[in-house]
Amino acid sequence: MAKRKSLKEDPCPVARCIDVVGDRWALLIIRDAFEGLRRFGEFQKSLGVAKNILSTRLRDLLHAGIMEIMPASDGSAYQEYVLTPKGRELFIVVLSLRQWGEGHLYQHGERCATLVDRKSGKTISRIELRTSDGELIALEDAVFKK
Repeated sequence: MAKRKSLKEDPCPVARCIDVVGDRWALLIIRDAFEGLRRFGEFQKSLGVAKNILSTRLRDLLHAGIMEIMPASDGSAYQEYVLTPKGRELFIVVLSLRQWGEGHLYQHGERCATLVDRKSGKTISRIELRTSDGELIALEDAVFKK
C-alpha cells in the first residue's frame, strides 16, 4: 500500500484537519473517548479493529496532541488514553457528523441513540451556524476570504 501524501502544509484548514483525524478509525476512537472509553482493550472491543491498526491510530492521536497517556484512574498498573483540551474541541466536529448521519443515513423511524444533556436529560439541539449578531446563515450566505 502506498504511503499517503501528507497534507500538514496544505493551505486549506480542512485538508490539514483531514491529515490528522481524517481516518475512520481515528474519528471512531475519538467518538469512543467522548463516551468514556480510556483503555486500549476498551477501544479494541468497541471498534473490533485489529490491534496493530488501533495501536498506530492511538500513536498518531498522541503525536498530534489529541490524546495523552495518563496513569489508570483506578490506581492499577494500566495506562489510559485521555483526550487533551485540543482533542475535546473535536466534540463539535463529531457532533456535526453525527447529526448529518442522523438526518441522511437512517430510514424514517429507524432508531439511533439520542444525545442528551447530562444534567437535564433534555435532547441536544441541532448545531446551527449564525452570524456574529445571531442571524441564521446558510452556505449560500457565506464566502471564504483569502
